[in-house]
Amino acid sequence: MSENFRYVHGLGHVGSFQTSARPFLSSSLTVPDEASDPLEIAFDSVTRFIIVTNTVPPNDASRPLRFGFSANGVKGVEDNNYVVLDNGETFEAEFKVSKVFLLSNSIYETSGSVVAGLTGINSSHLRNNWSGSVGVG
Repeated sequence: MSENFRYVHGLGHVGSFQTSARPFLSSSLTVPDEASDPLEIAFDSVTRFIIVTNTVPPNDASRPLRFGFSANGVKGVEDNNYVVLDNGETFEAEFKVSKVFLLSNSIYETSGSVVAGLTGINSSHLRNNWSGSVGVG
């Protein structure tokens, strides 16, 4: 092995996704109404997992929340490439992403929270910036 060799974590580094993640939490988010631009939550590192919650209590007036992985996807520019969470619902998945986008699914603002586990991989390694088409929201 060359003395100049330097190991760098990357998207294919399995250990980065097996170890405990660095926590990220953003709560009490005001999510704009569907006519506005989506709220973008950007991570400095690639995620190991994400959890998105509509924090409006289940017994309150309906304030559904959309989330996805591009502004166009959440806005439904080409297709509706987003997930809708009703009051109190949560979505959790193991996705490698560098951003999530939130938008109300109605004419009213809503509220939400985002929890993510961050790897040691800089978000610049994930070069994809999805457009909101071809099933990627």
